[in-house]
Amino acid sequence: MDPMQVPEEPHEVLFGRRVAEGKRDMINEISLKKRKFIGNTSMDPQLSLLMANQALVRDGDLVFDPFVGSGSLLVAAAKFGAYVFGADIDYMIVHGKSKPTRVNQKVREQDESIYANLKQYGCEKLFVDVLIADFSRSIWSDNIVLDSIITDPPYGIREATERIEFKNYRKTTVMTEDAVHYPSTSPYKLCQMYKDLLQFSARHLKLGGRLVCWFPVLKKDYNANILPRHKCLQLIANSEQPLSGYSCRRLLTYEKIPGNVDDEDGFEMPSAVVENYRQRYYTELAVDNGTRKERRLAMREVIRKAAMERGKQQQPDGKWRFPKEQPDA
Repeated sequence: MDPMQVPEEPHEVLFGRRVAEGKRDMINEISLKKRKFIGNTSMDPQLSLLMANQALVRDGDLVFDPFVGSGSLLVAAAKFGAYVFGADIDYMIVHGKSKPTRVNQKVREQDESIYANLKQYGCEKLFVDVLIADFSRSIWSDNIVLDSIITDPPYGIREATERIEFKNYRKTTVMTEDAVHYPSTSPYKLCQMYKDLLQFSARHLKLGGRLVCWFPVLKKDYNANILPRHKCLQLIANSEQPLSGYSCRRLLTYEKIPGNVDDEDGFEMPSAVVENYRQRYYTELAVDNGTRKERRLAMREVIRKAAMERGKQQQPDGKWRFPKEQPDA
């Protein structure tokens, strides 16, 4: 049989079962380069789709992102057919008024928003809402039941970790109808943030529902014992994404199992390694930059010695050249 010529009738017909479709074209379809509204930390499309896939998002599900940002994870979940909603403490990003992140874009367009992104991909009917809310102070009814929670909590590196500051006293002020109040914020500790996240998930996920989230860690500190855990959530997947030579983040997938969601001792996580993550991140960054600088200086010294051995001289402009021959007198 000539492989270069197709026969008029097939010699053999094979039948198989279609197990799944790759859908890799969706990565390009929701590319950040062509998306209407993006933020400083918009999630990579491929990672967004992987998170929705690991959360087992399907048609008709209700999916929530408590740290929604620019809504990249909502886009991925909506492409899987889920109804999506989210919340964030940042007023500017929720309303599409934050500083533009695209090169050469000075101001945002009037219609930039999370809803505009879903409309761009034909998923506007799956958009429920996005709210401005402090996750440390739950505004949700205990009766709400979620199919999945997918989120990327802030680590304090590119986005601040903030919560509304709690005060035991109030100043005596005269409030008027047109008075504008901006509540003061305080740092939202990572350990407390993940405690709130896991307890919220344990309370509001359906049995078998999944929480998929990222967890930052320095590579030298990592071991399975530092991961956040809850008695009502079973950790079923844990993978690494390297961020630099010394830091990474773990993609964690939890599944809701039967248990007492009101147990205050249900959450477990050693706080010592996590609490000072931001400070230690920048310390390691300074050490890494210092090491790179030392390597560059050492390389320059090697180049300088090699140039001198070849008879070159350093010119006023800092470059090394062979000396020009002097003309005969």
